[in-house]
Amino acid sequence: MFKSGYAVIVGRPNVGKSTLMNHLIGQKIAITSRRAQTTRNRIETVLTTDEGQIIFLDTPGMLRKTGNKLGEYLMDVSVGTLKDADVVLWLVEPSDYIGAGDRQIAERLISTGKPVILVVNKTDTVDKSKIAGIITAWSKVMDFSDIVCVSALRSVNLDELIREILELLPEGPKYYDEEVVTDQTMRQIASEIIREKALRALNEEVPHGIAVVIDSFKERSETLTAIEASIICERAGHKAIVIGKGGAMLKKIGTEARRDIEEMLGTKVFLQLFVKVRKNWRDSENDLKNFGYDRKKL
Repeated sequence: MFKSGYAVIVGRPNVGKSTLMNHLIGQKIAITSRRAQTTRNRIETVLTTDEGQIIFLDTPGMLRKTGNKLGEYLMDVSVGTLKDADVVLWLVEPSDYIGAGDRQIAERLISTGKPVILVVNKTDTVDKSKIAGIITAWSKVMDFSDIVCVSALRSVNLDELIREILELLPEGPKYYDEEVVTDQTMRQIASEIIREKALRALNEEVPHGIAVVIDSFKERSETLTAIEASIICERAGHKAIVIGKGGAMLKKIGTEARRDIEEMLGTKVFLQLFVKVRKNWRDSENDLKNFGYDRKKL
């Protein structure tokens, strides 16, 4: 019997949702950083085994309202994606403290009526003697279909998680060919890689108000791809920080992004980065749409 369906990954920001998805499929698709709002769009990846096909949906962290249209969009993505779930993977930190935010997530998940697997991540960072207490505390929050302890970063116990997901999926067809691993285009992934490198390099110097737009993506030959991209900032002061003294910061972002894009494409990459200012773009419906955040795609 072949199983297939959607497994939606939810949780608070920075619990490792994108890292988990990347390691489950064995390939980097979703970008990662220590900052909230790293994932901004619904990202779909596919794992096909002899037993079934799991379509993973990574979503932005379930956030409180942030006071701008981008924040509203991110919340809509997280909540809206739950409607498509056959099973929900709720990723949490390895702690027996359960805060108000987590309880709000629990209420939302209970209201969907979907089967939920609690995934306790980063278990390699705590003493093994504490695991039982953590599981006991979380088991009181709601009725989970299962609780699985993993380390996404180190790929620990992911095979067990995959088995549990397949147990809960309905019998169904292959929705994608076996070689398909994501619905994201190379252009989209390249854009996200550049944003990841910018987030990591800038640390806390620039807030969440950056976006990346691919202006040109051309295969010049079988061994060379030329890409032009713009990093969008909200303020002139942020533009100066992104560029850095003598262009050093922009060069660093470009060098690190080019390395990952070359690995993804399997070709040499000529990457040109530009920095532009669009004031208050996070509150502009038109800018959000132009930068790839379209509510109609939800």
